[in-house]
Amino acid sequence: MTLMRHDPLEACLLHLLEHHGLPQSRAALRARIDITDGPWQLDDFIQVAEACGLQVEVVRDGPLPMASIQRPVLLPQAAGGPRVWLEAAGAAQRVFDGQSGRSVPASAEDLSQWHAGVHAIVTLARPARHGEPGLHLAGGRRGHWFWGPVLMASPLYRRAAAAAVLTNLFALATSIFAMIVYDRVIPNQAMGTLTALLMGVGIVLVADLVIRLLRGHFIDAAAARADAEIADALFDQVLDLDLQARRRASGSLASLLNQFEGMRDFFTSATLSVLIDLPFAILFVVVLAWIGGPMAWVPAVALLLVLVLGLAVQPGLRRLAGQAQMDSQTKQAVLVETLTGLETIKALGAGGAMRRRWRQAVVDQARVMLGTRRLEHLATHGTNLVFLLAQIAVVTVGALLAMEGRIGTGAVVAGSILCGRAIQPLAQIAQWLARWHQALASWRALNQLMSLPREHPPGLVRAAPQNLQPSLELQEVTCRYPDREAPALDKVSLRIGAGERVAVIGRVGSGKSTLLKLLLGLLSPQGGSVLLGGLDSRQIDPADLRRQVAAVLQEPWLASGTLRQNLVLGADHPDDDAVLQAAQVAGVLDLVNADPQGWQRVVGERGEGLSGGQRQAVALARALVGRPSVLLLDEPTSAMDATAERELLQRLKPALQGMTLVLVTHKPSMLELVDKVAVLDRGRLLAYGPKAEVLRIAAGPGRPA
Repeated sequence: MTLMRHDPLEACLLHLLEHHGLPQSRAALRARIDITDGPWQLDDFIQVAEACGLQVEVVRDGPLPMASIQRPVLLPQAAGGPRVWLEAAGAAQRVFDGQSGRSVPASAEDLSQWHAGVHAIVTLARPARHGEPGLHLAGGRRGHWFWGPVLMASPLYRRAAAAAVLTNLFALATSIFAMIVYDRVIPNQAMGTLTALLMGVGIVLVADLVIRLLRGHFIDAAAARADAEIADALFDQVLDLDLQARRRASGSLASLLNQFEGMRDFFTSATLSVLIDLPFAILFVVVLAWIGGPMAWVPAVALLLVLVLGLAVQPGLRRLAGQAQMDSQTKQAVLVETLTGLETIKALGAGGAMRRRWRQAVVDQARVMLGTRRLEHLATHGTNLVFLLAQIAVVTVGALLAMEGRIGTGAVVAGSILCGRAIQPLAQIAQWLARWHQALASWRALNQLMSLPREHPPGLVRAAPQNLQPSLELQEVTCRYPDREAPALDKVSLRIGAGERVAVIGRVGSGKSTLLKLLLGLLSPQGGSVLLGGLDSRQIDPADLRRQVAAVLQEPWLASGTLRQNLVLGADHPDDDAVLQAAQVAGVLDLVNADPQGWQRVVGERGEGLSGGQRQAVALARALVGRPSVLLLDEPTSAMDATAERELLQRLKPALQGMTLVLVTHKPSMLELVDKVAVLDRGRLLAYGPKAEVLRIAAGPGRPA
């Protein structure tokens, strides 16, 4: 098994997690971050610490008041390497040295020397939320997956709100300017007053421009920060999702994940604008009442009409919002299925069937969107009509009041401007109400996704064994897929000793692949237990389990990139000898030597640049790079020709020495690798024992071959 490279910052984090009662293994930490080259950086440390549930605060710029800092604290730039200041007991200090991996006592003078030149420290605390029931649901690194990042950006949103308040106050300047010009400047021909007014309103307008630019900057900066955190939380949930809880197709899930930006914009920027502008609409009505008296009734009635219109379209929008989301996900699912299976679709001549599904999805979505747009247009254009009628009404009322001598001409002009300012937020309310149900539908779907069970629930402490015996055991295991009534495995008991090589055979659908997924921790049994080295696999961190148990699944998956990138994917900095040895055993070295690009050959998305047998060879080499103690193979040579398979067997036999092997196969030739055979049929174990004896029984009358 490949030994992991010691890293001081990683060692500090492991010690801090243990200090807070959240012990993790190195494999579990490495599964949360991809460090492709070189040692850990401070950003890596912070990212993984937050992912593990610690509350992290970075204090920058020295000199730092160490005496007043709450411990434990990380000194990342301490002389001699990073150290963790754990606690103080009188004059003695307890410090963990990341370089040596040991806790050492230290005097105040030692601490002062280590602290010299440090301009940033990191405080780490375990948040109380881990002890509160239910708060692990829909969670993220900042607390709640959505509101946590939004609250993190709240200082920027507060600045944007302050800027919006100022711009609304400045909006009064133009109406007051018009009123004074018409009522004071023109009758008295006061050019000096006009000049002063122009200078004043010019200053206000320039300030308004600057503040609006700042407001836009604050909102964009807050959105960028929140989007990064929310996207990270969503992607973390997808990667850590318990596969048994997954219900959606890949395309549907991708469509859902793409909706968070519009939802975030609605719940933050759009809602912020409405909440700020609405009180000022009332303020403008009050100012209009002060200037024009009865003129204020016009925008007040208009406000009521717009609210009634917005509420009237809500039932229809609520009904259509859910349908629109489902249709969008269906269309995305058809598109992803078509793109991933384009070769098969062409080979089968199934383009017509997929085109029909696509067209139906497009038609369904277009029909729902047409209904939605119709209601949105009704609300928007109805609001515009109310706006125009209000402008006409306020001028009419003002003219009547001016003819009676109750107000001046300037008050009529100012009233018209103020009426427009008062009704303008109402248009935003109509648009806000129209988008409400769409955003709410996205919110509910994403929140449901974030509430699904994870492999690493926050606060759950699992065992992190380093050297488990590579023995496997199934004790009365029953496993059932959520959408099927019959169990895939039904009370299967099986024991595979350390170093044993076992083949699992049986007819299609007998539960062979399910058994491997249970051993790999991708599925959990509904009944019974799966043991690794005598320890229930549910008590082992999945990252630790998969560090010792490697697998080649039935459908090998390759990432877009080079051969070498695919070969070392998921491995912890394997050395060149390990890569070359794995490539030689799997037959990838022949592929490398035959291509001028060698290791840098680009394999394409899902390995489309390679044949099926070559993809299986790369997947096998990838499994062998980490030198696992247990190897699971599911039809590893199904796409290889007889010659390639025979050569692989010759190379694989000596490479499996000391390794526990579980092989699923339909090929008799592959049984050369094993000593024992297990026979499954319809989820039940029919026979298990030495190869010759079981094959003789399996070949008998009425037995599956």
